[in-house]
Amino acid sequence: MYRKAGQQDTILLNLGRACSNADKRKGQLHKVFETSFDAKPIFTEKFLHQKLDYIHNNPVSGKWNLAQSYIEYKHSSAGFYDQDLPHKNVELKHYLDLEG
Repeated sequence: MYRKAGQQDTILLNLGRACSNADKRKGQLHKVFETSFDAKPIFTEKFLHQKLDYIHNNPVSGKWNLAQSYIEYKHSSAGFYDQDLPHKNVELKHYLDLEG
């Protein structure tokens, strides 16, 4: 039976078209975000803390609102840094303990 593509089908089709052939060869089916990489060298601890604060607070900001608190967001390292809590999914090392 033929059915007309619904809105969800159209969205998935468009997200699939956004994948390059290289992405598809790697098994990627859809591309949601534009490819970008804006690396900035970190020379000061102040700048590092600014970036950590952004990373920790972004998922709980008004735009995303993925958890009540940045400590509660399950993919965040905030609890590790702020309250010395182990991460549930990965073993973390403090940036001060890294050789570099």
